[in-house]
Amino acid sequence: MSPLPIAVSAPVRVRDRLRAAADGPVPLVHRGLHAVYADLDGWCVGVVDGLSTAVPCALRTTGTELPEVRSAHVAGGVLHLDDRPLLVGRYVDVAVPRLQVPVTSPGTSPGTTPAPMSADEVAELVGSGDGLTPYGDDLLCGWLAAHRSAGIATPEVDRAVRAQLHRTTLLSATLLDCALRGEVLPEFAAWLAALGTAAAPTHAARLAAVGHTSGLGLLRGAHRALTGLGLEIGAAA
Repeated sequence: MSPLPIAVSAPVRVRDRLRAAADGPVPLVHRGLHAVYADLDGWCVGVVDGLSTAVPCALRTTGTELPEVRSAHVAGGVLHLDDRPLLVGRYVDVAVPRLQVPVTSPGTSPGTTPAPMSADEVAELVGSGDGLTPYGDDLLCGWLAAHRSAGIATPEVDRAVRAQLHRTTLLSATLLDCALRGEVLPEFAAWLAALGTAAAPTHAARLAAVGHTSGLGLLRGAHRALTGLGLEIGAAA
């Protein structure tokens, strides 16, 4: 009898990377009760359950505990955990929402140039901190994604970030790549969408609670970016 498949949802770019991957084993870089991460040609693809953080580089299951995993491989564009295929049933949107002028002063609008961030500071931040996603990387992700939300390009910082990706973990480097493309956690997207409304503090608290310090880093990085663009967003972080 063939192993039962696991139903998952997927960001489109994760689907596309799996479809482009060669058949064969992929190394596991992290195995946990609620999340598994594998090295897919130098890019970290995850599998997360309903109790884990829904990072934008992961397939998502609806369960609350993943099966014990010993190995992973790709066959025909489908990721397998041991021998169980992960079949994509629907797609999820991980794009950062367009910023809806979160002002406390009428008439305020985003600037047209990026908030200040030097290449030297980027070098100090990348890989700075502990765990799979160091705090400095989380802050950078928030800063980058907030600019994407505001529709403001950050070419100099982008180049500096890409030049430093080798200095951090594979998962964190992948999440920085996602932020460069405006791909974010659902909690981050919900907070940005709520800016300027009475729900913003609630969504800020939910974002800050993600991970050990990941959500707080994202929040502070975004707060810095948006205030640097001239927006008054209140006590959002």
